[in-house]
Amino acid sequence: MNVDPTNAGQAQAWDGDEGGYWATHADRFDRSLARYQPEFMAAAGIRPGSAVLDIGCGTGETTRAAVRAGAASAVGIDLSADMIAVASSRALPGTTFVQGDAQIHPFPDAAFDGAISRTGAMFFGDPGRAFANIARALAPGSPLTLLVWQPPDRNEWIGALAGALAGGPPPAPPPGAPGPFSLSDPSVVRAVLAEAGFGRIEVTGVSAPMHFGSDVDDAHRFVLGLLGWMLEGRDEAGRRAAGDRLRDTLADHLTPEGVAFASATWLVTAVGSGGG
Repeated sequence: MNVDPTNAGQAQAWDGDEGGYWATHADRFDRSLARYQPEFMAAAGIRPGSAVLDIGCGTGETTRAAVRAGAASAVGIDLSADMIAVASSRALPGTTFVQGDAQIHPFPDAAFDGAISRTGAMFFGDPGRAFANIARALAPGSPLTLLVWQPPDRNEWIGALAGALAGGPPPAPPPGAPGPFSLSDPSVVRAVLAEAGFGRIEVTGVSAPMHFGSDVDDAHRFVLGLLGWMLEGRDEAGRRAAGDRLRDTLADHLTPEGVAFASATWLVTAVGSGGG
């Protein structure tokens, strides 16, 4: 896999243990975002017979959804070999999955009639270059639809879980660094997309609960597997105390549908060059 040097760290994570964990728990991660899926796909406005590019497709739920919505073909691309393997095992007719770096992947020019990315577009080392490459792959006037996180202080899940495990929010990455909240500022999103050649950029706030488990024990195992790195360097007593705090936090968020936390995203729509 050819990876841009600015994405080397992300490739190491997503094509390593982190991507492996997401692949193993594919259905869990898809369920966590299930409340966002209908609005995201509606905004994408998949046209019958179209060709769609899914950026950071993970295990392929949104790629398959594009075909179910009427696309003739949908190509999903992701850095993670493990997630691409899961996506390929679940492929539908018309879906294709590629392990690659969308920032530099040699997509054919103007080959797609739309591009989508559900919480997968925030991890580019050079987002300007990435979105310019995506814009090049889109036919003129084609839509781009993104779902990205709003800032951490509007996402209860990250504050509550990090508070339990680490005693406070995780350190903020340097400005412009890739990460879950790198596109959480609408002004940054608009500037990056405009520079890449997109127009008619709209950013709309959407909120929904995120599901983390069917019960406290289930969620506890899942979150420790996902965020256990926050316990690195702790002695056994410290790990037990953090685990107990996490269990209490999860119990406080138990609902009849399972453990859920408030979350908030931006639904971003734009039109490629030539679309005005």
